[in-house]
Amino acid sequence: MVPVPDSPRFFCDAPLTSGAVVSLPERAARHVAVLRLKVGDAVTLFSGDGNESSGTLVQISKRGVVAAVRNRRAADRESPLVIHLAQSVCAGDKMDFVLQKATELGVATIQPLVTQRSIVRISGERQEQRKTHWQNVVVAACEQCGRNRIPPVMPTLAFADFLERPTPEGTRVVLVPDGDRSLREITPIAPITVLVGPEGGLTGDERALAVEAGFLAIRFGPRILRSESAPLAALAALQALYGDC
Repeated sequence: MVPVPDSPRFFCDAPLTSGAVVSLPERAARHVAVLRLKVGDAVTLFSGDGNESSGTLVQISKRGVVAAVRNRRAADRESPLVIHLAQSVCAGDKMDFVLQKATELGVATIQPLVTQRSIVRISGERQEQRKTHWQNVVVAACEQCGRNRIPPVMPTLAFADFLERPTPEGTRVVLVPDGDRSLREITPIAPITVLVGPEGGLTGDERALAVEAGFLAIRFGPRILRSESAPLAALAALQALYGDC
């Protein structure tokens, strides 16, 4: 495993070949200002393909931030356990928290869902804006944790539409307080899809539909976890039991 470099990391959606000179995106440029970096400071750049490049800042101005790409190397820090998270949209900044921490814990994709008890309802132009925001949260988490591949945040789906879509082969689990078994009592086959309900939980009908669609009802001890806590507990447990932790 290649260690994460000490220099600040920035995502840059551009060819990062050795010797190239690239303009950093506006979000990364703001981060450069926050960190008070200077021309000549070392940075690490990645474009989401599993590689990363060392670089040097060569221009910092009102027009933007420019970096020179130096050495490029393979540094794929993905978990060998592929986990897809289907998360009911949380209220406020809780969804940002889930996306950030799920990314750090190695999730492969995130599918936001709207269920019967969901507090947040998103549609139209606002849905696209929210998706862009959530994807930026994931990018920032990758910059922080050292991942060089960006987990995609999928367009928000209604719960019924999600169940009707073809799902990857493997093990699918739905987290419920009174599930039939714990994670230790199953032998999951990757990829693993983890389904998490909203603040008020899935309705009885939704849970029945999920089980009918092949989801295993899984519990996490005698305590009820919040919608933003449950997915992180599940991801951490799965990585500890079967992944790279």
